[in-house]
Amino acid sequence: MAQDAGWGGGAYGGAAYGGGPYGPPGWGGWVPPPKPGVIPLAPLKLGDVLGGAFSTMGRYWKQLFGLAAALYGGAALLMAGAVAVAYSAVSGHLDHVISLDHDESASSTDIVPLVVAGGVLALLGIVTMAIVSGLMYAAVPAVLQEAVLGRPAAFAAVWRKAWAHVAPVIGALILTALVATVPVLLVMAAFIGVIISVLTMDSGGAAATAVTLGILGALVTGPLAAWIWIKVCLAPAAVVFEGRGPVAALRRSAELVRGDWWRIFGITLLAALIAGAAGYVIQIPFSVLGLFPGMIGTASLEEDPSPTAAIVAMSGYMVATLLGQLVSQIISTTFPQLVTGLLYVDRRIRTENLGPALAEAAGFPAQGGPMPPPYGGGAPQW
Repeated sequence: MAQDAGWGGGAYGGAAYGGGPYGPPGWGGWVPPPKPGVIPLAPLKLGDVLGGAFSTMGRYWKQLFGLAAALYGGAALLMAGAVAVAYSAVSGHLDHVISLDHDESASSTDIVPLVVAGGVLALLGIVTMAIVSGLMYAAVPAVLQEAVLGRPAAFAAVWRKAWAHVAPVIGALILTALVATVPVLLVMAAFIGVIISVLTMDSGGAAATAVTLGILGALVTGPLAAWIWIKVCLAPAAVVFEGRGPVAALRRSAELVRGDWWRIFGITLLAALIAGAAGYVIQIPFSVLGLFPGMIGTASLEEDPSPTAAIVAMSGYMVATLLGQLVSQIISTTFPQLVTGLLYVDRRIRTENLGPALAEAAGFPAQGGPMPPPYGGGAPQW
C-alpha cells in the first residue's frame, strides 16, 4: 500500500475522476469517490474546498491553532521584551525629546540612540515574522497532508516537518513577496505625495507628479503583480508536499495553476475575504473589553503624564487588543493556507490523476477485496 510522507510529482496516468462514473465501465454504475479525510478524492468544487478547510480546522484544531498560538504568542512576547529592553536603554533620550518646546530642536545625541533602537527593533521584527510565517506556511500543508487521508497528525510530527521545510518556504515567500514590491512602492509614493500636498497646500509641482505617477503606476503594475501572485501561490504547498526548493516550487506552482487561473483567483480571494471578516469580528469583543481598563487607567493620569505612566495606564487596553489581533492573525493565516493547500491537491487530482494514489495510500478499498483499475498496481508513492 502506498505510504509516503510526500506527494511526489509526476502524472499517475489513466483517466482522471470526474469525467463519468467513478470506476470502470460495467463495474456496477456510478460509485461516489472515496472520502477518507476532509475531501472526496476527486476534482473539488467550491463547497468541497471551503468545507474541507473548515473540516480540517475542526478536526485538527489542536495542531493548527496550538502551533499558531505558540508561534505568534512567542513572537509577541519576544518583541514585547525587546521593546522593554530598548525603552529602558533610551528612555532618558525619549523623555528629553518629548519635553522639548516647539521652537527647540533635538540634538544628535538624543536622536541617534532612538533611531538605532528603532532600527534594531524593526530588523528583529522582520526576522521574527519571517521565521514565524515560514513555520506556519509549512505547518498548515503538513497537517493538511494527513487530513486529506484521514490520518492523525501528531503535534511533534507536524513541528518536525514544518521545521525541516521552513528555509525553502521562507525563500518561496520572499520571492513571492517581491512580486508585490513595485505596485506597493508606487502606492506609497502616491500616498506620500498626497500627504505632502495636503501639508503644503500645494496642488501642483512634485507632489502632484508623485500622486499621478504612483496611481498610474499602481494601476499598470497591480494587475500584473496579482497575476504572478496567483501563479506562484501554490509554492509553499509544493515545498512541503514534494520537497522542492524555492525556485522549483515557484515553477511547480505556475505549472499547476496553468489553465485554471481565474478559478484559483476567485477561490483564493473568497478565502481571504472570509478570513478577514472573521478576524474583524473576533477583534471586536477584545477591543470592547479593553476599553474599560483603558478608561480607568487614563482617568488616573496626571495632566502632563510621562511616557511610562501613559503606557502603564493603557496596558490593559493594549493587552486586550493584542490578544484580539493574535486570534485574528491565527485565523487569517490558517484558513487561506488550508484553502490554498486544497487547491494544490485539486490541481494534482485534475491534471495528474492523483486521486487513485491517495485512495491507495488511505487504504481503500477497505471492503470487497481488490478493486479494479485505476486502483490496481503501479500507484506512485504517497
